[in-house]
Amino acid sequence: MMLTRMMAMSKLPTPEDARARASALNPEASFIVQAPAGSGKTGLLTQRYLRLLACVDHPEEIMAITFTRKAASEMRDRILQALLSARDKQEPDSAHDRLTIQLARVALERDQQNNWNLLDSPARMRIQTIDSLNLELARQMPLLSGFGVVPGIAEDASALYQEAAQAMLAELEAGNEWSDALVLLLRHLDNQIDKLQGLVADMLARRDHWLRHVVDLEHPRLQRAEVEGVLSRIVVQAMQDLQLVLPPEFIDKLPELVCFAAGNLPEQHLVHCCRDMQKIPGSLVTDLEQWLTLRSLLLTKDDVWRKKKGVTKAIGFPTEKDAPDVQLKGVYKQMKQDMQALLESVQDNNELQISLAALARLPDPAYSDSQWEVIDALFRILLRSATHLTLVFSEHGKVDFAEMALRAKQALGDEENPTNLALRLDYQIRHLLVDEFQDTSLNQSELFRRLIAGWEKGDGRTLFLVGDPMQSIYRFREAEVGLFIDAWQGRLGDIELTPLSLSVNFRSQQGVIDWVNESFLHILPARSNKVLGAVSYAPSSAYKPAETGSAVTIHPYIDKDDQAEAQQIIELILNARKQNASDTIAVLVRNRSHLTAIIHQLKNNNLAYKAVEIDQLAQRPVIQDLLSLSCALIQTADRIHWLALLRAPFCGLLLQDLYTLTGDNRDDFDSTIMDLLHDTSHIERMSDAGQHHIKRFLPVLDAALMQRDRRPLRAWVEGVWIALGGPATVMNDTDLEDTEVFFQLLEQLHESEDVIEPQIILEKVGKLFALADINADSSLQLMTIHKSKGLEFDTVIMPGLGKTTRGDDARLLYWLERTGADGQPELVFGPIKSVGEENNQTARYIKDLECDKGNYENGRLLYVGVTRAKKYLHLMGHATFTVKNGVSARKGSMLEQLWPIVKESFAQAHDKIDNPKDKTPGDELEQPIARFFRLSTSWTRPEPPAGVQVNDPVVEAVSQEIEFDWAGESARIIGIVAHRLLQQLALSATGPGRIKDCSSYETVARQLLLYNGIPESGIKAALTRVLRALNNCISDERGQWILFEQHQDARCEYPVSAVAGTRIQHMIIDRTFIDKQGTRWVIDYKTGSHEGGNLDQFLDREQDRYYEQLERYARTMQQMEQNPVRRGLYFPMINAWKEW
Repeated sequence: MMLTRMMAMSKLPTPEDARARASALNPEASFIVQAPAGSGKTGLLTQRYLRLLACVDHPEEIMAITFTRKAASEMRDRILQALLSARDKQEPDSAHDRLTIQLARVALERDQQNNWNLLDSPARMRIQTIDSLNLELARQMPLLSGFGVVPGIAEDASALYQEAAQAMLAELEAGNEWSDALVLLLRHLDNQIDKLQGLVADMLARRDHWLRHVVDLEHPRLQRAEVEGVLSRIVVQAMQDLQLVLPPEFIDKLPELVCFAAGNLPEQHLVHCCRDMQKIPGSLVTDLEQWLTLRSLLLTKDDVWRKKKGVTKAIGFPTEKDAPDVQLKGVYKQMKQDMQALLESVQDNNELQISLAALARLPDPAYSDSQWEVIDALFRILLRSATHLTLVFSEHGKVDFAEMALRAKQALGDEENPTNLALRLDYQIRHLLVDEFQDTSLNQSELFRRLIAGWEKGDGRTLFLVGDPMQSIYRFREAEVGLFIDAWQGRLGDIELTPLSLSVNFRSQQGVIDWVNESFLHILPARSNKVLGAVSYAPSSAYKPAETGSAVTIHPYIDKDDQAEAQQIIELILNARKQNASDTIAVLVRNRSHLTAIIHQLKNNNLAYKAVEIDQLAQRPVIQDLLSLSCALIQTADRIHWLALLRAPFCGLLLQDLYTLTGDNRDDFDSTIMDLLHDTSHIERMSDAGQHHIKRFLPVLDAALMQRDRRPLRAWVEGVWIALGGPATVMNDTDLEDTEVFFQLLEQLHESEDVIEPQIILEKVGKLFALADINADSSLQLMTIHKSKGLEFDTVIMPGLGKTTRGDDARLLYWLERTGADGQPELVFGPIKSVGEENNQTARYIKDLECDKGNYENGRLLYVGVTRAKKYLHLMGHATFTVKNGVSARKGSMLEQLWPIVKESFAQAHDKIDNPKDKTPGDELEQPIARFFRLSTSWTRPEPPAGVQVNDPVVEAVSQEIEFDWAGESARIIGIVAHRLLQQLALSATGPGRIKDCSSYETVARQLLLYNGIPESGIKAALTRVLRALNNCISDERGQWILFEQHQDARCEYPVSAVAGTRIQHMIIDRTFIDKQGTRWVIDYKTGSHEGGNLDQFLDREQDRYYEQLERYARTMQQMEQNPVRRGLYFPMINAWKEW
């Protein structure tokens, strides 16, 4: 083989899996390859791709699918680099690289023969993510995929799920079949409607798992008898499996011992059902009761083998002293000894122990009538909710990734009825490569099946799947490692696959590999199980020799001590740098919160680090100040955020000044903070510095509030922040980058949200992460284990292994899909338990299986973490000590996975201390001392560079004339709300023929008026004026022309900017469009009234007043296009119009 020959010529040793690597390059065969950590998976994919290039007529005949843009980019870069190296006739040292270059040379020859010009046209290489493939398929067949125009992708679709769930619950009063189902579910959940809405939204996020099951409610698989048949088969199978592992002595002795125990216990005791047992129970559903009885005798309540001393009269084995007569004393003694001997013989039989313990977790073999009513209602509600979600997607023009995947499958059709697109792709794609196949979801696997549906054996087309099931750690993204296990059996769809295993690790030194091999044979299960997501361990061999020193070090702690762990991490980092300053170091944790104490210590020791998606953006002080500013400006009655704003460094009031301002005077409780800031009786009692600060920032805030709803959200908040001196309080470049992320979010919210409330901003910011320190190098990095996948570091430190994570939230419906004896899928469902219900055995059974899947994945997550280490690995965690259990790992922690390997180290650590709990209060976490920074009283905004004129960031040269500044506050708010609703009318595109009146807008108008500050006492009058403006518009011919005519380039509340000399002017045009004659109109709404007097004179005065404003609008539009421009003022309160 070519690879083998090259290895022989190299000075380096030949990898022991060289034959498997060479086989993987066969362009005529299909393979599934298990590539463990450090085995060179990406290099193998690159080589196969280059090998296939030499065999095809067009590069587009090869499709390579990855799961991340980073992986796709890396693969493309490697291929291009190989082609460039081949072109430049480079001769690398290693056999692997020489083979890559040789394959690239052959590919380049093919490139030249067919004029591909790949080096100039790399886009011809179809290397893409699964999400981009879905989008591509949906775009090519928009009608069949269900999309007219392909929508955008919502990275975070949680708000859309909530909207769909809310629409579902709105049918409660509809009087239809869904309202009846909703009533049933609400009764089941004790009328907690908010809880039901949240649960429905959560289910919609997971619909790619359950939707295909309930799309046809009449399908036999959803009928009660069929589902209960599956439940019975599960119970029967568990008993049959148990019978297979029973030792002979159990079969011989246990019936007699159980009968004896039953005779010594009262009739109401559980064991009494076995009083006539002659032989081991069978495997009928009716036998389950006796099996559960045997389980209770043999195991404790903690599901561990009963010890010798646990054989007492409490379970039917009294001592010989308790015998009723002398003749039975010998019998009592013998029976007790036989039971103890039987238990002693199986103390190490883990397989039997697990099988017995599993009996208690089995589902009930049938549903109660009330349970099935709830399940049937859930089927209907979930299916209807999915329909509502489709409508929500359509209204917003956005979908989630699951929907795009679903529509991509629709665009391909199915195996029996492929679409023209599927047939075309079947002709185009000759070779399909899939990276990270272990992280494939059910939807994605089905897509691959449809792509290869028309392939036949021997037609020259190949499938190449590569991944590592031991690194499958994305269940939260719906990854199903069972799909890899299934394909490993030799088939995906109709394509036969040859399994290949790579075993050589090129990353880690011998010492690390030896420890990993020895440990994970115990940590990962002995056998793979696709239903449970269990993956057995595949050992690796090291390509690199051992380093000096201990490769893996255990650092045990007794009882939680984050501070001690953090301090030891500092020492490990310093020691590693002392040994080799250029080495890379990573601190890997299971959860971001596990890094809190470590980050504090790193900062205290001035150690710069890169943190990848660790610090939440909302936790950065500069962002907290911006959140306070944004929320305060939006909601003037929000005292908490207003006080936080005044405390921010760019306002700088002291706590004493804040108390003086607000105090404990009950008369001030109903006043806003801005009212109090204008009350001289409060201000005069403040400190001199406080009065100085208020004199500086109050005019800025006054001007800002006058511009509310008149400028884009970002421009408004950012302008106020700049005017207040916010940039002068930024501590470093990273903080400044974080503010840009925040302002970009405000910009996105302005474009996507009708009404922006503080809670929306807080929720969105809460999901963002601060940027890594842009001044730190990459030699020290902090990240979660999930983020570390695919990376490598010289030294890896894994702290917090003794910590746990919170459990999964409750689901509305639990489901289990399994393969029946006939190879067809079988379904089991368990509804969420009702309020007050003690147990729902079927739901618990499915939850327990999910818990088992999670535990198996925890072992794989640990594997991913430890295999990042190239030279040295440090494992740190805390165990607990109790008199009863001694030293033990916390259940659900990673340390529990490691416990068989490290328990001796922890026992020794415990023996070395006198009192493990003897800690000084406060030692747990030493918080760094916070230093409060504020602008000094002498601060002024710096002068701009010479020749540059900078306007006030709030009251700019645009002078956004506030049309209500001469009127009362109520008139201003009425104008704001009327503008907002006129915008909604114009964007509704329903036309005047379908809107008879605007009563449907009454509720939202009321909410907006209250939200913007109209008191309840004035709401009726204000609401009357707003509705009058709207109704006048839809009944007025001019209003209909402005709002509903099918104009070109029609826009509402259109933000534009223009340069005037050295100044930048920002404007918002209420309404602009191009009419049928090609004239651009710029129109401003004026919601004031005119009582008495000459109307024409009033309109002339208004034209004079707003002439300059509309002239600026017109000049700006003329700079952007060549159309003639007309100006207009529209007065909806009086159905008046003025144009020029």
